[in-house]
Amino acid sequence: MRILVANVNTTQSMTDSIAAQANQAALPDTEIVGITPRFGADSCEGNFESYLAAIAVMDAVVNYPEPFDAVIQAGYGEHGREGLQELLDVPVVDITEAAASTAMFLGHKYSVITTLDRAVPLIEDRLKLAGLDARCASVRASGMAVLELEEEPERAVEAIIEQALLAVREDKAEVIVLGCGGMAGLDEEIRRRAGVPVVDGVAAAVTIAESLVRLRLSTSKVRTYATPRPKRVIGWPITPAEVPAAP
Repeated sequence: MRILVANVNTTQSMTDSIAAQANQAALPDTEIVGITPRFGADSCEGNFESYLAAIAVMDAVVNYPEPFDAVIQAGYGEHGREGLQELLDVPVVDITEAAASTAMFLGHKYSVITTLDRAVPLIEDRLKLAGLDARCASVRASGMAVLELEEEPERAVEAIIEQALLAVREDKAEVIVLGCGGMAGLDEEIRRRAGVPVVDGVAAAVTIAESLVRLRLSTSKVRTYATPRPKRVIGWPITPAEVPAAP
């Protein structure tokens, strides 16, 4: 089984970290392939970057040259999952929905700890759209930018733990969800310090994707996620010659 794990930003080191976390969660016979978009922002922290990432991830996936069995979109609260489901015949799992749905098996309510405060409304909207908001106690910001998670991991862990403890104490959360793909691999330390289950979206998405493949299940094509109707679409798929050179 081959699973593509698509980073939503263009930072290769973050793709590597996400793929490493996915590999730890994967079964021995699962091949994890981390892919990085050819264009877009080096981190996604707002609507513009998120919508840009949606196109970039679709481009990266449709241009991947080898067969694959499932795709994971590894951006928390990002747009684009629906487009991938229309384009592909294999399962598509978004880490936002994977993490939240997994958390609901573990406690009555969960809280999401994300990066900057500006990302909070985006995550709240995506959870509501997915029907996963009813058992969300809160979405809290750690105040750490996405790229700072790699640059200052110790400070990032402390900031996330501070908000996790507040979520448990003040919001009555019983499970913590890590609300950023760049937080992959931080779950063990946060679980130890916060004293509650901590769900990493990348790991959760891998196990869900594997289960769907083994059950031979994929996206329904009868209505909402039907294959796009044939029509003239200018400039799609995007070819390497059309992608602006990096500055």
